[in-house]
Amino acid sequence: MDPALIGTRLAGTVIGPLLRKLLVSDGPGAGLTGGARKVRLSGLVSFRGERRTLTEKDVRKLATTLVERAATGPGEPPFPAGETEAVAAALAARLLALGDLDMDDVQAAALGPQALARRLRAAAPPADGLATASVLFLDAVTEAACRHILEFFTQRSTFVARTLVEQSRGQAELGEKLDRLTDRVPHPDVRDADFERRYLAHLAKKHGRLTIYGIDLHHSPDEWPLDMAYLSLEATGPAETGEAWDELSTTEQLFRLRHPGPATLPADRALAEHSRILLRGLAGSGKTTLVQWLTVSAAAHGRAEGMAYLHGRIPFVLPLRTLTRHGERLPAAAHFLSAAGCPLTAPDGWADRVLAAGRGLILVDGIDEIPEAERGRARTWLRDLLAAYGDGNRWLVTSRPSAVGDDWLARDGFTELTLSPMSRAEVATFVRRWHRAAGPDAAPYEQPLLDALRTTEHVAQLATNPLMCGLICALHRDRRGYLPRGRKALYEAALSMLLTRRDRERDMGAPYGVALDEAPQIQLIQRLAYWLTLNGRLQMDRAHAETIVTEAVPAVMDASAHAPGTVFTHLLHRSGLLREPTADTVDFVHRTFQDYLAAKALVDHWDIGVLVSHAADDQWEDVIRMAVGHARPRECAEILRELLAAADRAENRRTRLRLVLLAASALEHATEVDPRTREDVLARTGELIPPRTPDEARELAGVGRLLLDLLPAPEGLGDEEAEMVVVAASHVTVDAAIPYLARFARHPALDVRAQLVWAWQRFPTRPYAEAVIARLDLTELRLLVLDDEQAAELLRLGVVAERLEIDEEVSDARTAALLARGGLRGLVLSRGAGGRLPAELAALGELDTLSVLLDDATPWSLGELPAAAPLTRLFFAHPPTEGVAGLGRYEDLVHLSMAQAEPTAEDWRELAALPRLVSLVAGLDSLATCPAGVALPGITVLNLVLNRQRPRSLTRVAEVFPAVRRLTLSLITVEGEVLDVAPVAALPELSVLRVRDVPLTGTEHLPPTVRILT
Repeated sequence: MDPALIGTRLAGTVIGPLLRKLLVSDGPGAGLTGGARKVRLSGLVSFRGERRTLTEKDVRKLATTLVERAATGPGEPPFPAGETEAVAAALAARLLALGDLDMDDVQAAALGPQALARRLRAAAPPADGLATASVLFLDAVTEAACRHILEFFTQRSTFVARTLVEQSRGQAELGEKLDRLTDRVPHPDVRDADFERRYLAHLAKKHGRLTIYGIDLHHSPDEWPLDMAYLSLEATGPAETGEAWDELSTTEQLFRLRHPGPATLPADRALAEHSRILLRGLAGSGKTTLVQWLTVSAAAHGRAEGMAYLHGRIPFVLPLRTLTRHGERLPAAAHFLSAAGCPLTAPDGWADRVLAAGRGLILVDGIDEIPEAERGRARTWLRDLLAAYGDGNRWLVTSRPSAVGDDWLARDGFTELTLSPMSRAEVATFVRRWHRAAGPDAAPYEQPLLDALRTTEHVAQLATNPLMCGLICALHRDRRGYLPRGRKALYEAALSMLLTRRDRERDMGAPYGVALDEAPQIQLIQRLAYWLTLNGRLQMDRAHAETIVTEAVPAVMDASAHAPGTVFTHLLHRSGLLREPTADTVDFVHRTFQDYLAAKALVDHWDIGVLVSHAADDQWEDVIRMAVGHARPRECAEILRELLAAADRAENRRTRLRLVLLAASALEHATEVDPRTREDVLARTGELIPPRTPDEARELAGVGRLLLDLLPAPEGLGDEEAEMVVVAASHVTVDAAIPYLARFARHPALDVRAQLVWAWQRFPTRPYAEAVIARLDLTELRLLVLDDEQAAELLRLGVVAERLEIDEEVSDARTAALLARGGLRGLVLSRGAGGRLPAELAALGELDTLSVLLDDATPWSLGELPAAAPLTRLFFAHPPTEGVAGLGRYEDLVHLSMAQAEPTAEDWRELAALPRLVSLVAGLDSLATCPAGVALPGITVLNLVLNRQRPRSLTRVAEVFPAVRRLTLSLITVEGEVLDVAPVAALPELSVLRVRDVPLTGTEHLPPTVRILT
């Protein structure tokens, strides 16, 4: 209802006097006496504060009067007669919310009536259950009331004077800020800003689309928007042993709480935590797609969920396969764009200015895609760039796992992470998304494929990364529900689909006048794959590619009838295997197809010596495995024996391990192999068991199902050996691994049992729960529950754990059922957007550890926590609505994490009274409210989180926390801000200063006994 219509029902002579009762009068002047604090609206309304003249009951009566007079006015009733009381109650709630708004009358008038009405609607409880007409009336009458309320404010004697004072103060403050900003930040070059807008738009368009393999049948497009096709995957790194929990940043604590075992975090958000990352991943695991996603997210100012940390970053995408196509010298910053094929011309010195300011996002894709001999040169190039532009910028380098050694960039500050294989849930998400993108014709095949992935072992084994999942989806649909067995058969079927069926199903005919069957096309294209692989390249000149095909055409009978140039054009544009990344270059649509066809060419030419001579080269690993699949029995046995002989000649354990495991993993691809050769390979593999490290364990898992027959029984293994064996077995995701893992369920080592809990997500839920989880010794173990299916199994089997981690994907009903069983001592509880804390939480009277991970927009209260629980550790991602007042009841607290809280002076006094509190995570900004003379001498471990927008000094740290021994400074200050750590030299007990992404000055003032960790 329009406010003008409300006016016809409630004349100003009626609504004005009624609403005036809500406000109290004020004296003359500007209201500046009595201190500098502003008078908030709560002090100007008549039902709050010391000058209260109305009660909440009076306000509700006033609202009822307004509603009744409007309802009985001329014309049709504005809302259903039966909703009068409900509308009156909702209006009263909005009027009462006036006293909760954190502003003064000057700020309210600046908002205007519409914005003020929106604030009241947001502050009051939602008016649920009302008819549409009632909601429209309620909104209109709220706005009309706000017009009168603001009119009253402007008529107050203090209003004009206060407005002038506020304006003067604001102008002076703005002037000071502009002066500081001008001193600190040079005026930006207008040409730079204009170019960056064009450059980011170019990147968004260039990288904003993604090929989903196999969807390009019938009338479907070849590419899809990246935001539709992208699937966020997990990245893992080695667990940081010996590191105190309290020294971790808030975000790292969150991730550790969510994911037991190795440090795990979403790959696309890893750069929010680590400024330099070396990311390893297998072929098809999504490395290049991740680079595209990061690029587009930065170009779109980080608007995608969780990507806001890239806002303001300028991406530089550097695919090494392109930069070193002819062995060129790797480019300096000024030539990044031209070397990567960007058609735009940047202003002189632009890249240097961006990187010097620490605004860059440098994405170096594919260390493994350049010859091994050139990788040392690439590392030197990276180190030179880091020396010049290391501060502030974010760096990501991608590689296949074995392309570079462990710690290849460790001394340069790079964190090593590995893209994890897709979990069952991620595979299911990918399958659903693929079928949705493929259109309604694909819908009938979605559920049968999901069923096959859950019940058919050989299908599930193949679906480990986005590339393979895409091929499986396409073949399943293309073959109407039939899937080939094994990887070699899968690729054969995929080639058949791409080379012959795609054009036929699109009714393309022969657009270039060339009609070739599958076999002659493979014969020609594999010549290109052979040349690229033999020369250690992934890209070649178009002219050279055309020459190779031209020379081969006369020998291929079906192709010889056509002009060689026409045949090449047909292969380039219609095979579905080749592409032109630039006008003068050619490569394969994916590295895996190149490896497969190169292996076929090598076997066809009987180049076994070439295969074995490259066995230690990581670029050839998949080629050799696929060659074993292509080879006949005698050829297969020879390849495997030569690999073992090469392992015997190797000079170090790492190379021997790689070669033996390469032979063992190749066994799975063999169609037929001599039994004696098979036994020799397995015997040599057995010599590597148990593995020594998690990396070795994961490499062993590449052997597949055969590994389970080689792994030892739990008896006689040390704790570390048992852990490595379980890591290896848990990465062999076949049903046969479940009974083997079940033998470790009662193992005394906590790390072994934690690995078993983590592995649950990789196996079918019910069989694993029955065989492993139900038998697991849960002593001191935190049991991770990721979804409703897992929760249902715990409830069905009666599994009761002392410590639970319940993910946000678990429904409220299942969560309540798990908590209702009681007995919990530790709980990590995550709720998604809109999720509230369950009522059952308050009854958990034995909790000693609690982490509350709610969406930032979800309010919660300390009153929802168990009041009598003996909590020793409490973590919350964002503070309760009432702040931290009331924490004093938890007298046993040892650790408190409250990084986003804004404690009042009284709150600090309450915290200081906690007798056992020794560890604290807090915002540095919050120290400003700690009263003089109040100190927390019990705190010895302190983590201060610096606000990104409001830098503060460390001057009060020694005053508030005089006994700190370990101090961590987390997150980053305002861009370009340098933090002076000289004030913490006043801490007499300080021994460790840990710094995360914070530029420092004043370190020379610290005693030499203080160890600085970065």
